[in-house]
Amino acid sequence: MAIQKILKMGDPRLLRVSRPVQGWGTPQLHALVQNMQDTMRSASGAGIAAPQIGVDLQVVIFGSYEANPRYPDRERIPPTVLLNPVVTPLGSEEEDDWEGCLSVPGLRGRVPRWQCVRYQGFDLEGAPIDRTVQGFHARVVQHECDHLVGVLYPMRMRDLAQLGFTEVLFPGLALDAED
Repeated sequence: MAIQKILKMGDPRLLRVSRPVQGWGTPQLHALVQNMQDTMRSASGAGIAAPQIGVDLQVVIFGSYEANPRYPDRERIPPTVLLNPVVTPLGSEEEDDWEGCLSVPGLRGRVPRWQCVRYQGFDLEGAPIDRTVQGFHARVVQHECDHLVGVLYPMRMRDLAQLGFTEVLFPGLALDAED
C-alpha cells in the first residue's frame, strides 16, 4: 500500500487517547494495517501503533519473521496485529531496559516495564487473541499499547540521565538517522 509519515514527539496527536475498533475485517481496516506494516518495515521498527501515523484507533502491530537491525540481539516476536488490546501485568517484577521509538528518532532511554504480561484483544478479522509473554515481547507490547493512551517512553522513564542518542550509547549499532 503506502509508507506513511511517522509523527514525532512534540506532535500533539501523539498525546491523544485512541478509540476502539468497532468493525472487523473491513477494507479500511485492512488498508490501515497494510500501511502500518509497510511503514514499520521501512523504518526497521519492532512495532508501530496507529496513532504514530495519525490514526486514532486502537490498532498496534509488532514482530517480524526476520532479525531486526535496531534490536539485533533480541528474540524474534511473531508478527501480530492486535486490536483493542488490554495488557495485564503478571506479578510485580519490573525490569529497566533500553528502548527506542520511531516517534522519538535517534534516542534511546532506559524504561521500566513489567517483566511478564498477559495481553488480550482481537486480530484483524475479530478472532480473539490471548497471550502471556515475557522479556522483549512483553516490553514491545507495553510500549506499543502506551501509544494508544498518549504515552511515549520518555514519560515512563524514572531517570532522564538514562536518555541519550543511540549513536553515542550504542556506537556499533548500524542504524539510520531515523532510529
